[in-house]
Amino acid sequence: MTGSVDIGNVTLTYRGAGGGVLALKGTSLSVRRGEFAAVVGPSGCGKSSLMKIVTGLVPPDSGDIVIFGDRVRGPVKIAGMAFQNPNLLPWRKVIDNVLLPLEIVEPHRRKFRRERKHYRDEAEALLKTVGLDGFSQRFPWELSGGMQQRVSLCRALIHQPALLMLDEPFAALDAFTREELWCVLRDLWQRLGFTVILVTHDLREAAFLADNIHVMSARPGHIVMTKTVDLPRPRDLDICFEPQFTAIVHELRAKIAEVRKP
Repeated sequence: MTGSVDIGNVTLTYRGAGGGVLALKGTSLSVRRGEFAAVVGPSGCGKSSLMKIVTGLVPPDSGDIVIFGDRVRGPVKIAGMAFQNPNLLPWRKVIDNVLLPLEIVEPHRRKFRRERKHYRDEAEALLKTVGLDGFSQRFPWELSGGMQQRVSLCRALIHQPALLMLDEPFAALDAFTREELWCVLRDLWQRLGFTVILVTHDLREAAFLADNIHVMSARPGHIVMTKTVDLPRPRDLDICFEPQFTAIVHELRAKIAEVRKP
């Protein structure tokens, strides 16, 4: 396995009192170092389950997950994560929410008190990058939904992860805010060069941001198509109205409609 993130023939079953649910079966995909990958598919196909096994939050029944040459055996420290709900701690100010991973993840944890000013300066710079200069001393409940999601992105990136995992991070936002944050994420990725796996239902979002889009089948999920997005970078929002872009979206939609059929 040579890719940055390699998922090899993974199967995952959720077991409960009512019987097991087979979420993933024979799922394989590879994401190169520095690539922006998106995963799409019908509801309930196992997209979020894929994220959980890659980050080591849930162990698979079988198969291998290898990140940067190391087999995943537990929670992955080199990954940052952001979700549909920003999950900010309401009693902590914005700056302290962003700094939270540094209080937990080694080697930052052991240096945090000693180098707190340095880390705060880095957090302030990251907030400025996403348009939140001057908001570090606010509480989450003083921010809009889009601003909270920007804070969530900063928190996911503050420890400079090599891999960023995103699970529907913009789904709860209005269309204009969502597109604005696409551009924020695009610029952060192009500047910092981390690897991204984005789980999304939004096919336009996937086509705008990704290098490759992986389409999953209905449950039990596995990859049924990988679509390379051959659009020039950097991409502006105007590209969403170009025929080549809409053709990609229509192709993805047709494939998902096909795999949804019983």
